[in-house]
Amino acid sequence: MKSEIIKYSQKINIDKIGITTADPFLEIQCLLREHKEKGYGSGFEEENLELRIYPRLSLPTARSIIAIALAYPGYELERRKTSATEGEIRRKFCRASWGRDYHFVLQERLSKLADFIKQMIPEAETLTMVDTGPLSDRAVAVRAGLGWIGKNSNLITPEFGSFVYLGELLTNLPLPPDKPLENRCTDCSRCITACPMHAIIPGKAIINCQKCLAYQTLTKGFLSDELKEKIAVHPYIYGCDICQLVCPYNKGKVNDIHEEFKPVDELVNPKVEVFFQLSNKEFKEKYGQMSGSWRGKKNLERNAILILGAVKDPKTIPLLKKHLFFDPRPEIRAVAAWSLGKFNYDDTGEILKEGLQKEKDDRVILEIKKALNLNE
Repeated sequence: MKSEIIKYSQKINIDKIGITTADPFLEIQCLLREHKEKGYGSGFEEENLELRIYPRLSLPTARSIIAIALAYPGYELERRKTSATEGEIRRKFCRASWGRDYHFVLQERLSKLADFIKQMIPEAETLTMVDTGPLSDRAVAVRAGLGWIGKNSNLITPEFGSFVYLGELLTNLPLPPDKPLENRCTDCSRCITACPMHAIIPGKAIINCQKCLAYQTLTKGFLSDELKEKIAVHPYIYGCDICQLVCPYNKGKVNDIHEEFKPVDELVNPKVEVFFQLSNKEFKEKYGQMSGSWRGKKNLERNAILILGAVKDPKTIPLLKKHLFFDPRPEIRAVAAWSLGKFNYDDTGEILKEGLQKEKDDRVILEIKKALNLNE
C-alpha cells in the first residue's frame, strides 16, 4: 500500500512524500507553549494548543499521517531593463507568493491522493490540511522524514532547501512510518545574523512573529516606529526571503519545477504606485490567483506608503497628502503622516499642520505630531 501511494504521488507531481504515525506531537509542546506565552504568535495560527499537538482531535480514527512537499522557485528574477528607469519605485513579493496560490495547488494534490487511497481501500478515512489546519506542517514533515528544522524555524530538505510548501493527509490506515532525518545545521547561524529585525530566537528555532517582516508586511493595523522604519527600506512589499537566501542549503536551489509557481515579473516585482491605482475589484482580478493577495490590498497600500517615505521623491507628496487628508482608514492616514515627516519641513510641514487640524483620531494625531517633532 505504501509503495503504491508513493508511486502515485510521483505521478501527480508531488516532489517529496513521507509517512509518520498519528501519535501526539509532544516534542513541540514546550515550544508551542513558550511561543504563545511570550506573545511570539502571528495571529494566523491555531490558538488551541491541544489541536496542534493531538492529530486524533481532528480525525479520531487517525493512525498515520502522510506529509507532502512541493518545491517553489529559489531563483532570482531576471533583471528588468525597466528597473533602472528614473523615478520608478519597485518592491518584490517573496518567493512563496509567486504564481498560483499554493493552498489551492497543494489541496488539489492532496485531494487526488485521498481519492486514490479510497479507490484502493473504500473504507479508508482521510483528512487533508494545508497551512491553515491546526497541525504544525513542519513538525509533521520532520517526523515523516522530509527534512529538518533550521534555526530560522523553516523546514530544510536536502533536495530543495527550504523553498518548499507543506501539506498533510491524515488517515485511519496503518502505514509504515519513515525515519526522521538528522539535523544538519550544526553551528551555522547565518539566518540569525541576517534577520533585519532580530526576530529569530537563538537556540530555539522559533520566530517572534511580532517582529518578523515576513509576517508584519501582511498585517493591517498600526505599526511600531521600528517596524515602519524597517518596512520602508525592506526589499519586499510582501513577505521576506532574507533568512532563506543566506542559508547554505538553499545555495543553487533553482527549483524551476512547477508551472503553477512560475512568477509573472510585473506581478511579483511591481511598481509600488500600482496599489494606489487599482480598485479592489481590479486588484482581485490581477492578483487574486497569488497567495500574496489573501490579505487584500490594504496592507500593500500601507507598505507602499512607507516605501514612498523612505524614497522621498517630491513627486509623491500630493499622493501622500491625499491619503493623510481623505483616506477613511486611520492606519493609512498614520503612515501617510510618517512618510510626509521624512521630507524636509519646507516641503511638507504645512501639509502636516493642516492635517493635524483636520484629524480626529488620537492615534493619527500622535503620528502627525511626531512627524512635526511636536510630540511631548
